[in-house]
Amino acid sequence: MLKKRVIPCLDVRQGRVTKGVRFKNNIDLGDPVEMAVCYSDNGADELVFYDITASAERRPIDIGMVAAVARAIRIPFAVGGGIASLEDMERVILAGAEKISVNSLAVRNPQIIAEGAAAFGRQCVVLGMDPVKSARCPSGYEVTTRGFREFTGMDAVEWAKRAAGLGVGEIVVNSVDADGTRTGFELEITRKIADAVGVPVVASGGAGCPEHLRDAFLEGRADAAIVAGILHTGDYTIPQIKSVLDAAGIPVRLRWD
Repeated sequence: MLKKRVIPCLDVRQGRVTKGVRFKNNIDLGDPVEMAVCYSDNGADELVFYDITASAERRPIDIGMVAAVARAIRIPFAVGGGIASLEDMERVILAGAEKISVNSLAVRNPQIIAEGAAAFGRQCVVLGMDPVKSARCPSGYEVTTRGFREFTGMDAVEWAKRAAGLGVGEIVVNSVDADGTRTGFELEITRKIADAVGVPVVASGGAGCPEHLRDAFLEGRADAAIVAGILHTGDYTIPQIKSVLDAAGIPVRLRWD
């Protein structure tokens, strides 16, 4: 049985890790390389980095930061934000990241998913999705882009299915409504997408305690879960989270073999 993954997320702005609630009121938390090493050494299965203002500011991602992280850790990591072309995706891979997360770019140009999968392998291409509850979409959830700044009118489940068909290797479902609230993952949309596609689905947004990850795996049918604030503030450690998951019978990697 495949292990469920616990993935710390580092939102980066101006070279520093930051965290907010529903994409607002962000506070400075530290150096991304130092935090990456800490989480890598303490049992993270992967890491994900988002340059959270790159797309909105229409600038490229910080490749220097990507390269510095790649030199410092020995676990896979994904990078998103400011990816505007296949050439940008290549630069991220060459800088040392294992995965590229596309969100706004994929909505504007869905074919970039197929191009990225053909060039680097579908396992390297991650669809980042920021859904928000919406009565105008059949699934009840609408896709947003540019850091929740733009509403697309696209149904989240239909977009996930289309992206999987184009060759995306993984889908991160980051609930805008739950982001930073610590009230739990948005299990309904996570489960709907997990049931609709044949690629791994990652729950993101809302983790407040280890039990929320347990629920994401059992009720949300996620393959992995992203955590941020509860780790950054020291409320929980990765070993503590995995201990709760292990006790619930969820297969997790407790140590490197």
